[in-house]
Amino acid sequence: MWDELIDYHCHLDLYPHFEQLILDCERKRIHTLAVTTTPRAFDRNYQLTKETKYIRAALGLHPQLVSKLAGEIEIWKDLLPRTRYVGEVGLDASPQHYGSFEQQKTIFAEILSCCSAAGEKILSVHSLRTAPTVVSMIEEYLENPTCKVVLHWFTGSGKQLEKAISLGCYFSVNAQMAVTHKQQEIIKQIPIDRLLTETDGPFTYSGGRPAQPTDVGIALNQIAKLRAMDKHEIKKAILENLKSLEA
Repeated sequence: MWDELIDYHCHLDLYPHFEQLILDCERKRIHTLAVTTTPRAFDRNYQLTKETKYIRAALGLHPQLVSKLAGEIEIWKDLLPRTRYVGEVGLDASPQHYGSFEQQKTIFAEILSCCSAAGEKILSVHSLRTAPTVVSMIEEYLENPTCKVVLHWFTGSGKQLEKAISLGCYFSVNAQMAVTHKQQEIIKQIPIDRLLTETDGPFTYSGGRPAQPTDVGIALNQIAKLRAMDKHEIKKAILENLKSLEA
């Protein structure tokens, strides 16, 4: 049985059994980044996880919600001093959200600038169909070297991957990413010392139900298979990566 796994991007508060999942993650020693989609959701996540050993609550403003909730950036700014962890934030240029793309860029620039000014922040970043812009904005606005970025479910090109690597980014990989050949190639190209695992639950599925942090071992097995490495060696490397990221 796997223990001490890493789910570095999961929406714990979107499950009906949120509080039970927190207990499960603690009991099974699953290092979990509990991302939020709105600043108003952060406080409950924070209160329920502030005494835990394995769960970190992240302060988010999801790009898909910016068209409705851009005004909550002020709430986000007020809450930022309370946490080292930021997410889910970023950009989304999928058809249903492209109309707010310029507004998303304005909000993302503010988020990056605030994190850079504060220092010591770790950001879980969404970049659907926007990898070149996201990477460029990280370079432009996140100048503080004490801040670190984890690109969640990265779908960019090999060239964009190289640029993100040069900026020091980490990459969190979930089981669904290993379905397509393009994504398999990306997973194989990520440096072993920049890899993390995630589920992005409940937006991915395992066995016909929303994936949970306990399912993150599936991604670990897939990474090991794609890279022709022993899964225990992959697990060890990813745990070391987490230590380096959060050092």
